[in-house]
Amino acid sequence: MKPYSLFRLAAAILLYALLAASAHAQATRTWVSGVGDDANPCSRTAPCKTFAGAISKTAASGSISVLDPGGFGAVTITKSITIETDGQLAGVLNAGTNGITINAGASDVVTLRGLQMNGALTGINGIRILAGGRVIIEDCTIQAVSNNGIDITPTTAAKVLVRNTTISRVAGGAAISVAPGVGGSANLTVERSNLFANKAGLIVVSGTASVNDSTVSANDQNGIFANSAGANVVINVNNSRVTNNTAVGIRALNATSSIFVSNTVISGNGTGVAAAGGAALSTYKNNSVVNNTTPGTFTAILTGD
Repeated sequence: MKPYSLFRLAAAILLYALLAASAHAQATRTWVSGVGDDANPCSRTAPCKTFAGAISKTAASGSISVLDPGGFGAVTITKSITIETDGQLAGVLNAGTNGITINAGASDVVTLRGLQMNGALTGINGIRILAGGRVIIEDCTIQAVSNNGIDITPTTAAKVLVRNTTISRVAGGAAISVAPGVGGSANLTVERSNLFANKAGLIVVSGTASVNDSTVSANDQNGIFANSAGANVVINVNNSRVTNNTAVGIRALNATSSIFVSNTVISGNGTGVAAAGGAALSTYKNNSVVNNTTPGTFTAILTGD
């Protein structure tokens, strides 16, 4: 065989070996541990140390699981993935940066379950969603960040579910902020969650949101705020408690903002409810608006089922 042919054969064998090694490195399930090492393969018996170390070794649509308590660092997610813990302390200390950034594909699904994010008062956002098809945030705690607890600014059509999650001590923005970027849209569902003691509770600039069985309380500004800048905003609030917010409990601003409220306690706020600029703030007449400094008024009473 000619030397050139031998060289090509050797190169092909080497390329095949490298591709095979790369494919082997992408496990469906990987593991992190407080005493792990990112040089490890992230297996259960040889776990990694950080989420960032594990994600490159985890296949798309795979899972990163937490073996034992630890702080596992900030991470950027660019594919379908699940990061979860089952009863272990899974901390993300994001002082000076974002905790978890999601910049995935338009059809990708990202699930975050059982994580505790702490910005130590200098962190930017707890979770920042730039792009992705569906994001599930479940059984998480986010606290002590300077911008937003969950910052939803997608450039894709993103659906976000926040369930059984507590967000507190957000100093500069809101527990949850929804403001899609150019080409993006957002559909947010909040269930059985607490937005407590932040600068603001929920702010939606564009998109739709549903708040169910949740508490929005003790925020320095507004509890729930539809603040349309021209794009349509629709918020449904059901069976929730909006209490002790310094400014307005539930507020709608501008003609493209609509809020519909049912079975909700609105109490102890500076102003209970407020609408301005042609906004719609509608009640199903089964809410309790009591003990606010100023009660405020709904713009419409609905009689639907």
